[in-house]
Amino acid sequence: MFILLTAAIAPGLALFSYLYLRKQIAKEPSLTLFHTFIYGAIMTFPILFIQHVFEEENIFSNYFIRNVVFTSGLEEFFKWFILLLAIYRHVEFEDAYDGILYGASVSLGFATVENIIYLLTFGADTAFLRALLPVSSHALFGVVMGYYFGRAKFAVESNINTYLFLALLAPYTLHFIYNGILAVHNLWLYLIIPFMLFLWWFGLTRVKYAHTFAMQQFRRKARTNKK
Repeated sequence: MFILLTAAIAPGLALFSYLYLRKQIAKEPSLTLFHTFIYGAIMTFPILFIQHVFEEENIFSNYFIRNVVFTSGLEEFFKWFILLLAIYRHVEFEDAYDGILYGASVSLGFATVENIIYLLTFGADTAFLRALLPVSSHALFGVVMGYYFGRAKFAVESNINTYLFLALLAPYTLHFIYNGILAVHNLWLYLIIPFMLFLWWFGLTRVKYAHTFAMQQFRRKARTNKK
């Protein structure tokens, strides 16, 4: 049991540690990040319940619509809604890079609980593949979502709604493609490798852009305080 839990939690912890340590200006309060992680973990259960009800009631009989269109949208909407409701206007959301941390935190909360449930059901044999695919992909979806939340937080008023919309649309599109590839049973392995390479590149470039923007904010504040 302990080994299974360690295998389930370790990938998310490693990814988040990298993102947290990447921030070179003031570190984000760990308690707020922990709360965000817990929000993501808790939301796993209503998501699984809704998915179970829809499957049992056969509301979407088509596999593609149920597992690609609906599931991707449901999971990303819950993450987006939690960030919008609990974090976006939080006093400790202080710079653009904070969006990356909070987005990754809520996503990894969800991915960690999902991973624990999956590994307890199917065993540790799939732990390595789960770390490479679902856990890392959820983290990167969260990074992309958080990037646009960070841009919305510090954008001029006319652009705020656009960035908030992109905070939902961009990770949903990536999640849709990811689930769509997994639905192609015979070719998924050949398609998922280039997609994951793209996803890592896209996510890490958002990290770089957010960090650069946050450093610019920090320097502007420092110059203002000196005057």
